[in-house]
Amino acid sequence: MPGTTPTPEWWRGAAIYQVYLRSFADGNGDGTGDLAGLRSRLPYLADLGVDAVWLNPWYPSPMADGGYDVADYRAIEPVFGTLAEAEKLIAEAHDLGIRTIVDVVPNHASDRHAWFREALAAGPGSAARERFWFRPGVGDGPPNGWQSIFGGPAWTRVPDGEWYLHLFAPEQPDFNWNNPDVRQEFLDVLRFWFDRGVDGVRIDSAAVLVKDLDSVEESYTDHDDVHEIYREWRRLSDAYGGRVLIGEVWLPDQERFALYLRPDEMHTAFNFDFLSCPWEPAALRRSIDLTLATHVPIGAPATWVLSNHDVTRPVTRYGRRDTSFDHADRKHGMPSDRELGRRRARAAALLAMALPGSVYVYQGEELGLWEVEDIPDDLREDPIWARSGHTDPGRDGCRVPLPWSGTEPPFGYGTGEPWLPQPAGWRDLTVEAQQRDPGSMLCLYRSALRLRRELLGDGTMTWLPAGNDVIAFRRDSGLVCVVNLGAEPVPFPVRGSVVLASGPLGQQDGGDLLPGDTAVWITEEARLSAYPQTLVPGAQSSTSG
Repeated sequence: MPGTTPTPEWWRGAAIYQVYLRSFADGNGDGTGDLAGLRSRLPYLADLGVDAVWLNPWYPSPMADGGYDVADYRAIEPVFGTLAEAEKLIAEAHDLGIRTIVDVVPNHASDRHAWFREALAAGPGSAARERFWFRPGVGDGPPNGWQSIFGGPAWTRVPDGEWYLHLFAPEQPDFNWNNPDVRQEFLDVLRFWFDRGVDGVRIDSAAVLVKDLDSVEESYTDHDDVHEIYREWRRLSDAYGGRVLIGEVWLPDQERFALYLRPDEMHTAFNFDFLSCPWEPAALRRSIDLTLATHVPIGAPATWVLSNHDVTRPVTRYGRRDTSFDHADRKHGMPSDRELGRRRARAAALLAMALPGSVYVYQGEELGLWEVEDIPDDLREDPIWARSGHTDPGRDGCRVPLPWSGTEPPFGYGTGEPWLPQPAGWRDLTVEAQQRDPGSMLCLYRSALRLRRELLGDGTMTWLPAGNDVIAFRRDSGLVCVVNLGAEPVPFPVRGSVVLASGPLGQQDGGDLLPGDTAVWITEEARLSAYPQTLVPGAQSSTSG
């Protein structure tokens, strides 16, 4: 039931872990991750130090798009478990101090959804078809020339001659948000999950719900009418207290982006500008400044994201000549220096976690997993692969099941064969292996997340003078983050003591040097007692200034 006492704004400085349930942990041995597997690994997430988990869609689905084709928004996909198990997961996570965020997909449903089946049966002109975008064609062709985001036409013809719109795969018909049934349905869906203890929702494809089919050009992104939808959602979430709305909003215009974060709309949204940013000091400074300039005036917390289920993993991306995120790096198979990528990914993690606001960690990021680019073609499931004419391998490479233990697949993920093959080279990246190595990526993330929870989170930051290849800033708690993005070691720009480093530090003439592609967290001597030291092997405990 809706709460009567407001809950603190826990999301403002939270560390949120993204769970792609299908690939997290398999509890019943069928090769697919499930709720039983996730529940068994909740202590791992608590030990990692996260405040919440965001789960990709867990609803009944034919899996035409990895679960983003939802057949029933009020149930659990049987392969994953049951609604009762989901409720137990929410309660068990709460017992460990972990909140739960679920994915809501409002732009489209599955073509197996009851409403769409009803629309097909009802025929042209029916009220059932008005919940979607059914239109007559033009001549022998579709109503207009819109193209699917996944490639190919955005219209599919049904046997009676009408066409329906799908911005993504044909199995994902778009809802018509001008229809009051659709608006009421999703308010009811939110109530359903809030009543079961869910702490927030991540809103998929949040900016594309409203369409103008009469436009000559494609016109479905960022229409003004979309904001009233999220005002309705915000009024509902506020009635429950402590529930957060998180938007997936891909917009290059930051002024338009900020409109979604006004006090009566979403609480927060993903920072894709930062995620897409190349490993270059000027570009990163610009992205950080732009992010804060967008969020601070409207009182919304910034978010910092390095990866998710749709993008190339950081170890692979940062090991490439062009380190910005672009779907083209999947298409052309750009070579990647994995060791260079690992160093940069470690440094990027400390940078992201030191910034004010909330931070997201995609499963496997804390293990330093690389993108799996040699998946056999016949095992690829992402619809992008087929709809691109087999020129874009799609997103399966960042969705390969996690390695937990052992020296060969399935690496403790489950007892059955995983739904996507794991690389044999991951034997050194299992949770079991990294727990024993104080210099591992996992130990770095654990240390950083612990210190972040105790000392950082939301707040303010101040840039510090540094060289052209160096980023340096001080947080309001006094902690200083320094990142050297250049190739040559540089002296530390401040005096103090290192409490965490992404890699070994160098020395010259008795003073410390910060090697290239390395980050450190430093505190001034007077504040040292507040910061337990957590150094990787080779790091020094004090800086020369």
